[in-house]
Amino acid sequence: MKDGKFLTLGIESSCDETSLAVVADGREIMSNVISSQIDIHTKFGGVVPEIASRHHLENINLVTQQALDEAGVTLSDIDLIGVTNGPGLIGALLIGVATAKALAFAADIPLVGVNHMHGHISANYVQYPDLEPPFMSLVVSGGHTNIVEVTDYNKCEVLGATRDDAAGEAYDKVARVIGLGYPGGPKVDKAAKDGDPNAIAFKRVMLEKGSYDFSFSGLKTQVLNYINTERQSGREVNVPNVAASFQQAVVDVIVTKAIDAALERGEKRIVMAGGVASNSCLREAMIKACDKHGIRLYVPAPVLCTDNGAMIASAAYYKYKAFGADDLTLDAYPALDM
Repeated sequence: MKDGKFLTLGIESSCDETSLAVVADGREIMSNVISSQIDIHTKFGGVVPEIASRHHLENINLVTQQALDEAGVTLSDIDLIGVTNGPGLIGALLIGVATAKALAFAADIPLVGVNHMHGHISANYVQYPDLEPPFMSLVVSGGHTNIVEVTDYNKCEVLGATRDDAAGEAYDKVARVIGLGYPGGPKVDKAAKDGDPNAIAFKRVMLEKGSYDFSFSGLKTQVLNYINTERQSGREVNVPNVAASFQQAVVDVIVTKAIDAALERGEKRIVMAGGVASNSCLREAMIKACDKHGIRLYVPAPVLCTDNGAMIASAAYYKYKAFGADDLTLDAYPALDM
């Protein structure tokens, strides 16, 4: 506690970002330090789990101290420690969980494990101080594409999820196939700005009527088959057109299902979350669709769309207020459900 504010130290290490943040009263960011490994993994074309874990181990103590210093506090000022304990890469998760447990034990601070996806949704609480449930949430990241009805801070129902490749995963795979490299999301988004989204008629896979689930593996295969056909015919592949047409196919499906879910459930607010929520095409399409249907859209700043400690701190604060602390048997679960 400092200046009458409840301080939470949030720890995020589920993939390739080592991030710690100090958040006051679940809403006010005092620091949010992110150490990215993108440059390290780019040469491999994707995240290598063992390398990610090693760099978390090397970085986490330094990032912890930097987060405390930037917030102008010491560990003795911290009232709660929140840590991502799933889903994610098991080795990466374990570094964060072990650090959180060590700090909690040494300084006698309550500890809370946080679901990474709840964290992404909670990024909007620090972006929009007045936002409160209920609302519909669209969570789009490298490993997840979910439509979630959030009825309270710690209560949600997953209405739709990916059945195979998540949107971010499809972006990475398509980027690799068309030679854009890693990370695929921002590179496809950038290339698409110079392309025609209607140049190639990729299918919009909506699945069975009334389903809010997603499937992007077939779209990925369509892109691969298109490129192989063009090359075998001796034609040059127009990368911007492929990127734009692929991206539009993904966005059309996501936006249609998100809006349909909100209308069916009578929700007048949609909250976006996850790394792909920073995609410019998806943002523009969601803004347009929400305006058309009288739905208010909430989208966090790009830095809060990526994996970060602030979102974990916010989620931890509300979980602690509702359920109290976890004990030191807290473990990491790579396939943790929402």
